[in-house]
Amino acid sequence: MLRLENVHVSYGAIRALRGVSLAVDPGEIVTLIGANGAGKTTTLCTISGLLRPTEGAITFEGNSLVGLPPHEIVRRGLCHVPEGRRLFAELSVEENLALGAYLRRDKAGVREAREHVLQLFPVLAARQRQLAGTLSGGEQQMLALGRALMTRPKLLLLDEPSLGLAPALVQQVFATIKRINSEGTTVLLVEQNAHLALATAQRGYVMETGTIRLSDTAPALLANETVRQVYLGDTV
Repeated sequence: MLRLENVHVSYGAIRALRGVSLAVDPGEIVTLIGANGAGKTTTLCTISGLLRPTEGAITFEGNSLVGLPPHEIVRRGLCHVPEGRRLFAELSVEENLALGAYLRRDKAGVREAREHVLQLFPVLAARQRQLAGTLSGGEQQMLALGRALMTRPKLLLLDEPSLGLAPALVQQVFATIKRINSEGTTVLLVEQNAHLALATAQRGYVMETGTIRLSDTAPALLANETVRQVYLGDTV
C-alpha cells in the first residue's frame, strides 16, 4: 500500500532522513520506534506532504506522492494525526469533526462517518457543542482520531497518540486503534512507548539518526536483545 525508497530529507544543512526505505501492506499496523530526534515524525510529515524529500520515492497504492499538496494526499485516502493533536481549539467538537470531512461531497457518507465516530467515542457524542480546547487530553486525542476518520482513510499515520495521557486512557486509545484497524484501516504508528507500540503492531522498524537500523516482525523485535536494552529498558 505504502512504499518509501531511499528517502532523504533535509532541514537546511541538517540531514533529517538519510535513505529511509520502508513498506506498509494493506491491513497492517506497522510501527516506527526510536529515540527522540531519530526522524520518526519527519518520516510521517514527508509521507503526508508537509515536507518534501530531496531524494527518493514515496508511492501509495502504486502512485507517487512526491510533490503532491497535503490535501490531495488526504483525498487519496491517507490521513495524518500529528503529534500534539492540532485541533481547532476555538471550534466545537462537532465543527472539528465537520472539518475532517471538508473534502467529501457525499453527504450521506459523511453522516454515516459521523455516526460511526460518535459510536466509537461516546464521550464526544455528549460534548458535541463543547469547544475542543476545553476537552481533557484523552478526549482531545479521541477527537483527533475521530476527525481523521471523517476523511474515510485507507491509511492512518498516527504520531505519538499516547503523549501526555494517563495510563488508563493510553490503553483505551490503543484499544481503539486496534478496533479501527480491525474494521479495515491500515495504520503506520509512531509511538515513544516502544513496548506498547510493538505489542500493538504486526511489524516494526527501528530508526536511528535518520536511518532504518532494524526491521522485523513485532514479536521478533520485542525479543531482540538490542531493542530490549536500548528501547524497552530491559537490563538482561
